[in-house]
Amino acid sequence: MSMQDAHANGRHLRARRLGLDTHHEAVVLMHKDCPVCRSEGFSALSRVELGVGDRRVVATLHQVTGDWLAGDEAGLSESAWRRLGLTDGETLTVVHADPVGSLAHVRSRVYGNRLSEAALREIIGDIVKGQYTDVHLASFLTASATKPLDHDEVVALTRAMVEVGDRLRWKPAMVVDKHSVGGLPGNRTTPIIVSIVAALGLTMPKTSSRAITSPAGTADAMETLAPVDLDVADIHRVVEREGGCIAWGGAVRLSPADDILIRVERALDIDTEGQMIASVLSKKIAAGSTHVVLDVPVGPTAKVRSAQAAEALSAGLVAVAETFGMHVTINLGDGLQPIGRGIGPALEARDVLAVLQGAPGAPRDLRMRAVALAGSLVELGGLAPDGAGAQVAADVLDDGRAWDKFQRICEAQGGMRVPPVSHHRRPLLADRSGSLALVDNRKIAKLAKLAGAPDDKAAGVALHVRLGDTVAAGEPLCTVHAESPGELAYALDYAAANPGIFGIAPG
Repeated sequence: MSMQDAHANGRHLRARRLGLDTHHEAVVLMHKDCPVCRSEGFSALSRVELGVGDRRVVATLHQVTGDWLAGDEAGLSESAWRRLGLTDGETLTVVHADPVGSLAHVRSRVYGNRLSEAALREIIGDIVKGQYTDVHLASFLTASATKPLDHDEVVALTRAMVEVGDRLRWKPAMVVDKHSVGGLPGNRTTPIIVSIVAALGLTMPKTSSRAITSPAGTADAMETLAPVDLDVADIHRVVEREGGCIAWGGAVRLSPADDILIRVERALDIDTEGQMIASVLSKKIAAGSTHVVLDVPVGPTAKVRSAQAAEALSAGLVAVAETFGMHVTINLGDGLQPIGRGIGPALEARDVLAVLQGAPGAPRDLRMRAVALAGSLVELGGLAPDGAGAQVAADVLDDGRAWDKFQRICEAQGGMRVPPVSHHRRPLLADRSGSLALVDNRKIAKLAKLAGAPDDKAAGVALHVRLGDTVAAGEPLCTVHAESPGELAYALDYAAANPGIFGIAPG
């Protein structure tokens, strides 16, 4: 039945905002006995099309009983509500959704067939339109993991992900960028790198993500220092004025399919090479980047866990990047432990400030990683010969040019802020004396999240020891920061039940 027929035949309900967070997936709740459900034969988990005027959204139906939702109401999730641009009480039309044609390609991939460029373009287009449920998304991802995507499929997937979103275009012929494949807590090098290379005259419009499953994304940490919700016009204004920015990528719709796919990948604990390459490069291409340094931490509890996996990923990234005319340098780094002392938005921001300001107690490992990556960009940008870029980058830090540039970028983005401080904190103490032999990246990240990060900006974990340090029984290994006593207690309970967060060897 068409939407016009639905209006004529009374297939409409009053819209009600439920404040229900379902991430990207649009969800509608209707009373099980409502006239529309009965007349249309809707059942739980049916796919229905909601319409207001010329706006349409395909949503998953959940049915309720009781009297908290009236029979003439449709309760909408935040995703559905925003995409339809509704006001409370507005009239919705509800009909059966048409079948999703691109699912035929997904089924074909399940049976081992390769996907054409046209098929991948159709799949990604439907994903961004909200046509896929989480079950459909999981099917696509697992089908692409069981028989890994080949080079042509990765190139086609990357291109499709770029085409469905916005693209930034720049006057300079060279636009530099940096990306970390992640998996390492802390490691908040981006604000430092942008400040260094912009101070040297390179153009670096950095769009960064918020946390999905980590204690902080670059945008979360940067938001404690300056506004990051910049639109395309704001990004161009800041970059034209200062040469660089650190903005939230979600505000400009760069490769919008990526965030949808990543959320389901994390739930499935699937992170295949082909998907990772398309994820990284689609964002860089959409941002207009021409010369990119990729930071690949390698360690047993990092995202990339072995030298062999790092080599394969690096080769794939370079091969696909070359197809799009992008120049890429891969920096393999130590992924055995977090980089910096802070894990959580404000704590990581304070590390950034300490390095930029040249504070005596600034985290040395964060400075070294930022200088190495910035040095690679300096060399890639033609400002220093191979092997000399790191010294150039260090000089910009040491003489204050990077700190001055960072302050100007913050002012251009809306004004500099002071990171918040937690109200509740408690140290975790060593239960024996010895040498620190292990820090489990995944467990320390979970500890920070249980304390409230990234939603509570001041929450997280501050590390006091590094691998190889000698510790005495009763000495603080880290301090847990939280905004409420309940979250602090929850995090401490997790730490007590997981003594393997830190490993101390006798000696």
